[in-house]
Amino acid sequence: MPGTRNRLINAARRSMLQRAELHRRLDVAKAALKPKALYKRGKYNVDAKIDATAHTVRQQFRDNRLPIALAAVAGAAWLFREPIKEHAPKLAQKVRDLTEAAIEKFRPSDEPDADTDITEDDNEAVE
Repeated sequence: MPGTRNRLINAARRSMLQRAELHRRLDVAKAALKPKALYKRGKYNVDAKIDATAHTVRQQFRDNRLPIALAAVAGAAWLFREPIKEHAPKLAQKVRDLTEAAIEKFRPSDEPDADTDITEDDNEAVE
């Protein structure tokens, strides 16, 4: 009989340990399924995905700067196409006027300067 009694005691201990483990797992599952825990887990997953996406975008921009910059400029020009159509002729005329004024300023004049003209009157005054 003593062997049977020991087996029963050991079986009761094992069952208590198993019950305690099941209760612990059940408490963990309950805590994991609470709305606040679900929200935190979802927020963490979304943040992780956003960080991974941002890293990928930064890496692609580092690897392909020129094509991305050209696409961005083209996109901005497309967004502002109506104002550009409206103001481009005025701007082109202003640039043309400024260019002509700069050319006129630096173009040598056809008339000789008054200081370099030596007339006979000046020669007579010097003698």
